Amino acid sequence: MDYDLCVIGGGINGAGIARDAAGRGLSVLIVEAQDFASATSSASTKLVHGGLRYLEHYEFRLVKESLNERETLLSLAPHIVWPMKFILPHNKNLRPYWMIKMGLFLYDWLGGRKRLSKSEALDFATSNYSDPLNDEYTKGFSYADCWVDDARLVILNVIDAYERGAHVMPRTACLNLKQRKDKQGWKVSLKNLLNGDEFDVTAKAVVNAGGPWVRQILDSSKLAEEKSVPNVRLVRGSHIVFNRLYEGDHTYIFQQPDGRIIFTIPYEHNYTLVGTTDAKHEGSPSEVKISDEEIDYLCEAVNRSLKVQVNKDQVLWSYSGVRSLVDDGQTNASKVTRDYKLHLDESFGAPMLSVFGGKITTYRKLAEHAMDKLSATYWDKNCLPWTKKEALPGGDIDAGNFDKFFELKQEKYPYLPEFLLHRYARAYGTRMDKMLGEATSLEELGAHYGDHVYEAEILYMMKYEFAIELEDILWRRSKLGLHINDTTLTNLEIALPQLHSMLMQEQDRYENASSH
Repeated sequence: MDYDLCVIGGGINGAGIARDAAGRGLSVLIVEAQDFASATSSASTKLVHGGLRYLEHYEFRLVKESLNERETLLSLAPHIVWPMKFILPHNKNLRPYWMIKMGLFLYDWLGGRKRLSKSEALDFATSNYSDPLNDEYTKGFSYADCWVDDARLVILNVIDAYERGAHVMPRTACLNLKQRKDKQGWKVSLKNLLNGDEFDVTAKAVVNAGGPWVRQILDSSKLAEEKSVPNVRLVRGSHIVFNRLYEGDHTYIFQQPDGRIIFTIPYEHNYTLVGTTDAKHEGSPSEVKISDEEIDYLCEAVNRSLKVQVNKDQVLWSYSGVRSLVDDGQTNASKVTRDYKLHLDESFGAPMLSVFGGKITTYRKLAEHAMDKLSATYWDKNCLPWTKKEALPGGDIDAGNFDKFFELKQEKYPYLPEFLLHRYARAYGTRMDKMLGEATSLEELGAHYGDHVYEAEILYMMKYEFAIELEDILWRRSKLGLHINDTTLTNLEIALPQLHSMLMQEQDRYENASSH
């Protein structure tokens, strides 16, 4: 048997399960047809939150679990997860004031806050938070949730799984799943999409964490014929990015006439992120982009609430992702549950666990539940939960105090401009030391491609973070794509093949040395 567990899908759920399993001593393979976090898990609203509006749908267990996980992720990855203040102006024509006040009281109570501030009522006559708002708002509320770099959260889980012994295969598609003749495991047929090689592996159990493709993986291998296998609802969530619309580090949450909510979020220092939509998605999850109607909807939401007015010509960037939600029969996409369902099928002999739904906030708990369901398969392993206390790579910051950590790094790297040091500290946490190596000047970071993008960082992403293509580097391992000019982009396009060649030669030298 090649592996104890094969995880199909490199989004947040697959990455979290692979990490959890590897830490329990299992031999693990995780495969992803594209780059890690290349679909839904890099296209979220980038919030770690309880989901205030889920209270309206009586999803109290989901909200409580999400709020508890909010505190956990703050301690596990304080470099990429941090508190954020949310301002909720009250629209007297929509949800009643008393309802929101009671909802926030319940939100605070369910959350068991340790590090986040409690909610409070605001009088906009005496609050600076009203400055960007239309004059119709006279009062509102503030509460705390968290921000997360979603794509980096995925890759940190993959890195940790790898460092705990997992085999990691991006750009590797699952072609077919077939039960072994002795029914003691699965034969998984795979294809390396970089070189076209096809090969088989075996595993005692398989986790199908395909996200929007979860049913497709089952259907293509004829593994979803029983009626108990859930169906999925594909819902497109789209976001747009503008130049900064207001000062401050706070997010606004605006109620819409159709009952939905829209966030305006400070993003990448110079920008404002606006989203999200909930639109039924038709067709392949691979072909997803924002529609004109969605852009109009988001622009109208901004113009309805802020003094500054925007239009579609001012949109600098947009992104869309397809959420794979458990189909619970709701006709309104915004009312479909964000809870997850783990479907364990042992009718074929060896277990197959499929993940339906879920949200980025609860990924760690989902992974823990998944491994609990599979634990009987690995009776000879020490399958105890462990992920709640172990920091993610770069997150081992003393007491989770990022500000103190940053001050120490300023002393250690005086040659780095403050904004660049801050970006490195946020992206890599304690692992920035590994990325910077022994450098004592900017020149020692290697080639400068422009816009403060240096060779050392690009090599680090390629060598230790499984980045292969330029899009991996610019839009998932980082958001440098928003910040660089055309000249820098061209320089990186020219340099990438050279860096690949350099790493291949380094690997060949290492393998040759090891063989002697």
